[in-house]
Amino acid sequence: MSAVDHHGDVHIDAKRCAVLALHWQVNVIKPEGFFGAMLSEPVARSGVVARAARFHRSARAGEVPVIFTRFTVPAGEDGLVRNTALMRAVGDAQEAFRPEAPGTQLIEEMSELTEHDHVVDNQKLSGLAGNELPGWLVQRGVDTVFITGVATNLVVEQTARHGTDLGLTVHPVSDCVAAASDAVHEASLANLNLTTAGCLSAAQVLALLR
Repeated sequence: MSAVDHHGDVHIDAKRCAVLALHWQVNVIKPEGFFGAMLSEPVARSGVVARAARFHRSARAGEVPVIFTRFTVPAGEDGLVRNTALMRAVGDAQEAFRPEAPGTQLIEEMSELTEHDHVVDNQKLSGLAGNELPGWLVQRGVDTVFITGVATNLVVEQTARHGTDLGLTVHPVSDCVAAASDAVHEASLANLNLTTAGCLSAAQVLALLR
């Protein structure tokens, strides 16, 4: 099913919206990052970074807040729970995920945006877990979120499902997310079309926000 089929009659109040920009970090996006061997080449090939940066700038120009989330592991591990293979792997390599570590920083392409936007850290796969972000959204009357980030089948899907269960209206931005392969990416988007309010392209979102 297509995003157009889902959303031909969608109406959005821009004052109640926010963008969640997930894991745009060196460790995820760049070859030198912890996940670089798995993700950097397909991310670069997809062109998602430039598209997402443009989308973030356009959303902010429309006075829609953009919230960046970072996966970090402070000394002492804080909220990290080693209950999956992924969390055990990052726990074992936690020095690369310290809040001040080079790999933890947001990529340069997003750095100008973060000067004015909210940045939150956590030790969970969902960007809405283990931090103050759900309360931050409630306090500002936000009930609709648009999700960008890498990887589609990991942080994006986990956050989108979590946000939906919290009562948010969630729209993954289909051309501002990417995964390790096209097949995984498309399968995840198909799941998200069923488990959220549905995927939208950046152009569709910006048209709705006008």
